[in-house]
Amino acid sequence: MDLTHYHRADFQQFVQDHFTEDPALLLFRYLGKTDFDLKAAVQQISARQKAAKKLPSWASNSQLIFPASISLEQSSSEQTAKFKARDRKGKLMIDLTGGFGVDSFFLSTGFEKAIYCEQQEELAEIAEHNLEILTTQKFKIVKGDGLAFLAQADKHFDLIFADPARRGKDNQKLYKLQDCEPDVVSSWEMMKSKGDSILLKLSPMLDISQALTELPDIQKVQVISVKNEVKELLLHWSKKSVESPLTIEAIDLGAKESSFSFEPSEEESINSVFGDVENYLIEPFSGILKAGAFKTFGERFGLSKLDPNSHLYTSFESPSETPARVFKVIQEVQPKKGDIKKLFPAGKVNVITRNYATGSEVLKKKLGLKDGGEDFLIGTKTQSGFKIFWCKLAKLQ
Repeated sequence: MDLTHYHRADFQQFVQDHFTEDPALLLFRYLGKTDFDLKAAVQQISARQKAAKKLPSWASNSQLIFPASISLEQSSSEQTAKFKARDRKGKLMIDLTGGFGVDSFFLSTGFEKAIYCEQQEELAEIAEHNLEILTTQKFKIVKGDGLAFLAQADKHFDLIFADPARRGKDNQKLYKLQDCEPDVVSSWEMMKSKGDSILLKLSPMLDISQALTELPDIQKVQVISVKNEVKELLLHWSKKSVESPLTIEAIDLGAKESSFSFEPSEEESINSVFGDVENYLIEPFSGILKAGAFKTFGERFGLSKLDPNSHLYTSFESPSETPARVFKVIQEVQPKKGDIKKLFPAGKVNVITRNYATGSEVLKKKLGLKDGGEDFLIGTKTQSGFKIFWCKLAKLQ
């Protein structure tokens, strides 16, 4: 890949001057009027605009080069990458699936040297350029199969990191770890022999129980969310923690960071308390639900569950310091279009269903509603059947 034109002063100045403008209009307006590759410059502007929130410090660095949109979409955000790098130190780390290099760079900040591996040659060349600008002479770039390189390496690593590809042939989604690329399950013993610690970043769609069945050595699972949206799963293994019991931790990196951890054995031993809807409905953060802490959450905060499969909780008093959305119940309502129209004349209300007879989109259509406003209709199964409650958001921790 020829990166020469990316280094031209007029190319970089154009990108910097037109950063906030419409890329399509720029292409039309300046076609045939520049000495540099206009299409490449416009692609850089488009990529930086997409990355402005996800990777603010990279988007504002005029010397960095951005790849095609798919590689940008699949990369970690600056926020989640920095989280993964917390408290990680050592002499040498390796990223087996380097991609755009976001995780590689932030993880490397605590290490003296790092190795980046990537099979896509063009992407590896972009990352090589960027990493040299961001951290001079720290990285060795390997353009090829990361697992094959690791197997032949005569070095021992403080950290081995991998982000297996989450889609297979024909772009179908994968739910088993062994079906991802590279296959870290088949290479697990080799990986353990080469490193003191292993960190795997996985799709939030992956089944945690299945992954733990495939890799029973895993000592910690972290479910990482940003503003209540699950972004990734992290699987941890360390030689120093071989005797530690398995823990699962849900972490939300919102304006106020929250965490909830438990042991699967704890979840299995708890008998939930069930009850009818009281003054408040409590919906655990999405990461807690993904982590599977259904019974532990209720017991930990003294809450009653509405139904074994509803995963909504209730209490008489508003719970404090709970990693959840808390709703104040106004009243129960009937799913009748006329009654709902009287309550919400503008036809706007946020509709949520949890283990209800229909999904939220079907319920909205039936009642003639659109999402919006400060009111909520929550449909769920309770101990006395399917019900709908008019609520207002009391707090978001």
